[in-house]
Amino acid sequence: MSELWQAVRLLEVPRRRAVLAVLTGSAGLASAVGLAAVSAWLIARASQMPPVMYLTVATVAVRALGVSRGVLRYLERLASHDVALRGMARLRERLYARLAEARPDAVLALRRGDVLARVGADVDAVGDVVVRGLLPIAVAAVVSAAGAVLVGAFLPAAGLALAACLALAGGLGPWLAVRAARAAEVRSVAARADVSASVVTVLDGAAELTVTGGLGRETAALADAEARLARATDAAARPAAWAAAVQPLATGLAVLAALALGIPATTAGALAPVELAVVVLTPLAAFEAAGMVPMAAVSLVRSREAARRVLALMAAPAAQPPAPAPAAPAAADGTLVAAGLACGWPGRPPALTGIDLEVGPGRSVAVVGPSGVGKTTLLATLAGLLPPVAGTVRVDGLDPAALDRADAARHVAFLAEDAHVFDTTVLENLRVARGDVTPDEATAVLRAVGLGPWLAGLPDGLDTLLGADAARVSGGERRRLLLARALLAPARVLLLDEPTEHVDAGAAELLAALLDGSLAGGRAVVVVTHRLAGLAAAGEVILLDGTGSVRARGTHEELRAAGLLPAEESG
Repeated sequence: MSELWQAVRLLEVPRRRAVLAVLTGSAGLASAVGLAAVSAWLIARASQMPPVMYLTVATVAVRALGVSRGVLRYLERLASHDVALRGMARLRERLYARLAEARPDAVLALRRGDVLARVGADVDAVGDVVVRGLLPIAVAAVVSAAGAVLVGAFLPAAGLALAACLALAGGLGPWLAVRAARAAEVRSVAARADVSASVVTVLDGAAELTVTGGLGRETAALADAEARLARATDAAARPAAWAAAVQPLATGLAVLAALALGIPATTAGALAPVELAVVVLTPLAAFEAAGMVPMAAVSLVRSREAARRVLALMAAPAAQPPAPAPAAPAAADGTLVAAGLACGWPGRPPALTGIDLEVGPGRSVAVVGPSGVGKTTLLATLAGLLPPVAGTVRVDGLDPAALDRADAARHVAFLAEDAHVFDTTVLENLRVARGDVTPDEATAVLRAVGLGPWLAGLPDGLDTLLGADAARVSGGERRRLLLARALLAPARVLLLDEPTEHVDAGAAELLAALLDGSLAGGRAVVVVTHRLAGLAAAGEVILLDGTGSVRARGTHEELRAAGLLPAEESG
């Protein structure tokens, strides 16, 4: 269970809050046990028809215990869920931070649905170990011991018998439950991840899968994963059924033992008839605590499997800078220089080789080549997200890969083709680039990228919610919005990956405005694109061939004169 304890430590559960949850939970269940004992005494004593004043204290105690049971259970829920929810929030924060710091190749190797399952359901399962695992076991131990002591105060032998039956219910039942849960979890954890990944793939890429003919294959994989999940659940049903039967069996044994020991003690005068009722009926309530242990044990098993997956995500290798970066020049103006650069993902052959470029303030470079040749890999390397396979990259004399994320963001802004739009307002999406963006600045940049009419048509303007990943906007509007966010970044170098992708009307004009500096505000700009319209505004154009090498480079006019660009380009 070492993985589970490691994950629980990541929750950073405050000891004081955990103790408070155990105390309130124990007090709530102790009220239930006390209610059963006092009620048994009251009923038995009332049958003897004593004066009513003899029953007054017991009557008040029954009412008090009945009320306190509900109140204390409510307080226990508040305390335990406060502990769990705070812990889950901290664990998710750590996971997101770890993913942000991890090597890009390690993160991109994970399926989106699998990451969603780990930061969602798996973190919930680790947090559940507090509410449904550790705290119930602690409460059961306290209340079971208290119940056995209470019965033992009347008849020691009956107290020992109750303790033995409680140990049976709290030992054999959880063991069988754990067997069932382990059989189900070990076989179903991968199936659940496959179900999550397949569902996300189908929902996000239904159109592309339909066009390529892969939708049937993906839905068949989803059906297979669901069938494996059902078989794993069925395989665990028999030991789970036996586990469920242990508590009634142990309860019955405890009551029979109380009768077998209590009746002779009553006839011998060692136990009063009223006390016999307490000894026989109290175990019925005491087993309420022991009944929580099997499910708590199951929660431990499920949380352990989830903890393994969470810890595996936490163990993603961090991006290690090669060496401490030197101090930035006092007059850093935003100059990007790459020399002898070869780009590629770690562990794979280089995608691009022989890249040399230099771009300074107010200058632009357009990199053009077929899809899949490695243009995005080039930008990721220039941004410092990937280490160069060979050669060097410097921004104002600094290696961007050697900077921490905050410093790198002040030098380089990277607009990825698959950049995310968050489920929040237009303004807050723009503030991802810079937290102090004002409404006036946001309005101005949206108009600059051609979204003025779109903004005017929004029901709440900048405060309009965009939905998950901008589901309510078109592809072109989404692209312009992401471009506006990149333009608001404080960085002096802009790296733009297909900035006019999905943009129809005005795409050539938008690309030209980026390349001629009118939109970039005097910053250095590197654009990768497959479009040819608008390239005339670039200071230099680098043409890549299908092998990942530089085919030609020069100004737009020089490449046209050499016949490497068509005389008439279209967007």
